[in-house]
Amino acid sequence: MATLEDDEADIDRVKMILPDEEGEPEKLTTVGDGAASQQVEQHYIRSIESTVVIRQLPSEGLSFQLWPAATTLVTLLDNYHRHPSKSPLTATLSTDRKLKILELGSGTGLVGIAAAVTLGANVTVTDLPHVIPNLKFNAEANADVVTKRGGTVDVAPLRWGEDDDVVVIGREFDLVLGSDVVYHDHLFEPLIKTLRLLLNGGTKRRVFVMAHLRRWKKDSVFFKKAKKLFDVEILHTDPPKEGSRIGVVVYAFIGKI
Repeated sequence: MATLEDDEADIDRVKMILPDEEGEPEKLTTVGDGAASQQVEQHYIRSIESTVVIRQLPSEGLSFQLWPAATTLVTLLDNYHRHPSKSPLTATLSTDRKLKILELGSGTGLVGIAAAVTLGANVTVTDLPHVIPNLKFNAEANADVVTKRGGTVDVAPLRWGEDDDVVVIGREFDLVLGSDVVYHDHLFEPLIKTLRLLLNGGTKRRVFVMAHLRRWKKDSVFFKKAKKLFDVEILHTDPPKEGSRIGVVVYAFIGKI
């Protein structure tokens, strides 16, 4: 596996945080209720020949929308289920037992729900308290396909940097997932604090798999701090889309026992 370099090339700020319409999943409905516009999309998971339905609420903020790195992780999970021996996730996911997974900054919950249906895993999706109702909506909307695939999806609030929130959820997870969670620099320290609580110490090796689309040079501050606490490796890199210099990069942050 490639390792993350200390000195990353300068990358210009990308104005658009969210993906273009091109290449997006099929949009099923858009409903305006006077307060928020609902956008419901269908995401086809090839390995299980079924779909995951996700509601976005764009007018409610970034936490209620899909970000580019989420689709990268969903694709990797889908491909792992189809061809596990060829996947960059093989070393992380291979196990004889049912995985227990925690997702940080879940937003719409697409990644966590995809993990539940492709891996048959017990997944806990988390975000800030005001995001929880939409997370619950999406978890319930996909309950049938999740159950059919042998997984579960629980929903819980988790504020980064808050020890008590981690205590309530617990630390007994086999894997932590996240996508596009490194964006506001004032959240770097709280996120790192939560990752330390979840990954370091204990008796087993814990891993945080994070998909990230770098937008600002300041992102490197997060990675330099993280490298002091975890072993950081690059698992996968998407090719850049047309007009962009970079693609989504998937990292493994390996905790220290």
